[in-house]
Amino acid sequence: MLKKIGVEHLRVGMHLEELCGSWMEHPFWRTKFVIKDPKDIHLIVESGISEVWMEVWIDIDKGIDIPAASKEQVEAKVDAELMATAAATGTPMQVVQPRVSMTEEVKRAAKICANGKDAVVSMFQEVRMGKAISAEAAGELVDEIASSVARNPGALISLARLKTADDYTYMHSVAVCALMVVLARQLGLDEKEIRDAGMSGLLHDLGKAMMPMEVLNKPGKLTDEEFRIIKSHPEEGHRLLVEGGTAGATVLDVCLHHHEKIDGSGYPHRLKDEQISVFAKMGAVCDVYDAITSNRPYKSGWDPAESIRKMTEWTNGHFDGRIFQAFVKSIGIYPVGSLVRLSSGRLGVVAEQAEGSLLTPRIKVFFSTKSMAYIPPELIDLSRRGVSEKIVAREEAEKWGIKNLDQYWAA
Repeated sequence: MLKKIGVEHLRVGMHLEELCGSWMEHPFWRTKFVIKDPKDIHLIVESGISEVWMEVWIDIDKGIDIPAASKEQVEAKVDAELMATAAATGTPMQVVQPRVSMTEEVKRAAKICANGKDAVVSMFQEVRMGKAISAEAAGELVDEIASSVARNPGALISLARLKTADDYTYMHSVAVCALMVVLARQLGLDEKEIRDAGMSGLLHDLGKAMMPMEVLNKPGKLTDEEFRIIKSHPEEGHRLLVEGGTAGATVLDVCLHHHEKIDGSGYPHRLKDEQISVFAKMGAVCDVYDAITSNRPYKSGWDPAESIRKMTEWTNGHFDGRIFQAFVKSIGIYPVGSLVRLSSGRLGVVAEQAEGSLLTPRIKVFFSTKSMAYIPPELIDLSRRGVSEKIVAREEAEKWGIKNLDQYWAA
């Protein structure tokens, strides 16, 4: 029987059946074999995979299974780290003006997302035709995005996550721009640095404009040559920005180095922790979060809360710890759109973050696990005095047969 596990759970004696996602450069001439040497596990982890779909398939009929306690231990450790982040000093979100409600900002954010997609499509088209992008137009879009996330960080970030697989390349730029702005504010950067961070997010994947569309949007597994082409996008984007002559040093750096990892296993230059700038480290976190929560041609996006948990597992080798903690504070342990189970047994989707705590967001409940039936939707503010409900678990929509989860918060 086949079973999907994270690479962190690989053990000697397991029968490796398939490498999930889009592996860049795995060191084996075959993928179906019993792992007999711990060095093979190290090679798998070190080889890296496209974006970070860090999972593999094992056949438990031909090799050993993952120990039941192992996954529980890993999840318990991750949950403890997230709880520590939630309890740390500092406000969960730093805003520069009074917040407006999620409902109010979603309407404006939807227009910004639509205009943002059109603007990025235009930028990519201009680059493909050999023209320089308009720094003025890019700057105006960054300012609009920054204003929206200042009013309510969850609205635009969450809407941008709802991109279709076909829109991914363009809306990913909008989403990473918004995430970079929110993260920069959480880190206490000044206004110029915040704008530079936003511009870096908007243009970080410009090199994908030069990638063949049939490779960029391929729904199946890429060949080794296609992987090599995709891995060239940071250097291609850097070249385009240098030739355009309007990008600042921060934008150039993030474009070139947002796929570097602190353990030195990233690309294109395999830089290590101290060699990677703060902005490039920020770019790595924001790029990965939007990538794994979005639908792609080859994989459905993960639940936002599950994505935060997964990223916490990867922090030691992939992300800077301080940067990642600030990121979690900026979007929440349970980001908008996460499916959670409450102590009453009801399921709900996170509709908005609370301003005072990462653990008490506003939840739109709509399903009872006791009666196994949908119930009239109800908004519950876990931060209000007298509310006894609390989140007890993350949940998967597929487990309960729930479809179109986003209708409960994005309406």
